Amino acid sequence: MKINSIILLTIPILFAATSCSEPAEEKKEVKNQHPLVKLDKVEIKKFIHEIRIQGNVETDKDVLLTAEMGGQITKVNVKEGQKVSKGQTIAMIDASILSSNVQELKTSLEYAEYLLGKQKELKKRGVGSEFELETAKNQVKSLQSKLNSLNTQRGKSIIRAPFTGIIDNVFARKGQMAGPQTPIVRLVNNEQVDIIASLSEKHIANVKVGTPIVVSFPNYMDTSILLKVTNVGNYIEPTNRTFRIMSSIKNNSFLLPNMLAELAITDMEIENGIVIPSKGILKDQDNLDFVFVATKKGNNYEITKVNVVVLKKYRGESLIKEGLKESQLIVSEGARGVSEGDIVRNK
Repeated sequence: MKINSIILLTIPILFAATSCSEPAEEKKEVKNQHPLVKLDKVEIKKFIHEIRIQGNVETDKDVLLTAEMGGQITKVNVKEGQKVSKGQTIAMIDASILSSNVQELKTSLEYAEYLLGKQKELKKRGVGSEFELETAKNQVKSLQSKLNSLNTQRGKSIIRAPFTGIIDNVFARKGQMAGPQTPIVRLVNNEQVDIIASLSEKHIANVKVGTPIVVSFPNYMDTSILLKVTNVGNYIEPTNRTFRIMSSIKNNSFLLPNMLAELAITDMEIENGIVIPSKGILKDQDNLDFVFVATKKGNNYEITKVNVVVLKKYRGESLIKEGLKESQLIVSEGARGVSEGDIVRNK
């Protein structure tokens, strides 16, 4: 009997202890039911929006010099890597037949000029006829024209540098036969190059001559150049709806034609704009942008839906036109799991 009474007394005590601990655990569980989100402040700061596109390095002084007439190559005066001046002889093609024809015409021209002189003397004496004098003049003019044509053709046997530059590649060899359009050498001058890129037509209102751009090069990871747009295209390419922009670089020493370039063009710069994290912006059923604004309530926060007008987004930040004030707290992470009026906790 004594043992039984002890057991009976123990049971109510355990029951009482159990019933006292349940509300505390329940209270703790209720507290942890508030959604956990991340809050960020609305900032008034400088906002810059950039357009990032790929372009190429180009130059108008990158030419493939070709032969203009057929014949055997008699001389190649340059080597790869050699610097040449404008007008310098690059190569020569055999023009011996043309030279013989020139000499023959010169002889015929001398005789025709002699006959013309005689006809003029006869005309002065009143013996020669007008017809014979005009025939002699015509003969001289005809031979002079033929001689000029042959000299022009013979001049094409000499290939000269059209500008000062570097011989990048030599294709021809002495003794080879050359025909019209046969490549002889490649001549390049990279002292002035252009950065060329194609831009979507939707940006044409924001990109003008003088717009600043930052150009970087994937093969020169530590190299960036601040330039300005020097030319904006006046034509929209119908196939992809783009226009060309160009920026020139003078006194170039390391960029090569066809090198890949990356352009960052600043098309918007606001000194004091309302800026928030882009990931906090949601869309409602009417396709309108909104954010959840958090208001302090005890140790937690109550959230309210506020519609906003987004002007631009760039690198995880959004420029807001209206709807928010500086230092307000918005839900930047976890916004998809909450609703207006919820009580939330900050991470």
